[in-house]
Amino acid sequence: MKATPEHDERIAKLTFASVYPHYVTKVEKKGRTKDELHQVITWLTGFDEKRQQELIAEKVTFEAFFQKATLNPAAERITGAICGYRVEEIENPLTQQVRYLDKLVDELAKGRKMEKILRVV
Repeated sequence: MKATPEHDERIAKLTFASVYPHYVTKVEKKGRTKDELHQVITWLTGFDEKRQQELIAEKVTFEAFFQKATLNPAAERITGAICGYRVEEIENPLTQQVRYLDKLVDELAKGRKMEKILRVV
């Protein structure tokens, strides 16, 4: 599936604060914790829990969220399909970063071991 420029723009304008509660619900419904979710977000972005909460309070867009982030160099090892897209094939860097996060949250909710989610070699 190929993302359109409109799709990429819609993702860029979404706020992290609007999606975060869905991440929490998804992982907790599957028996994982908010702390594990924060660990995954910290691994990908470099934001500790306090900074994540500040960004939620500021209602930053995903575009601003990832501009402020220091993406983990191992993020390029995140592969697979999420929302009908293969993350490694997404051309727009921001859309790919958002889908990286979606993929990690999905893996957490599916019960994958933390070492695998965090791409520990």
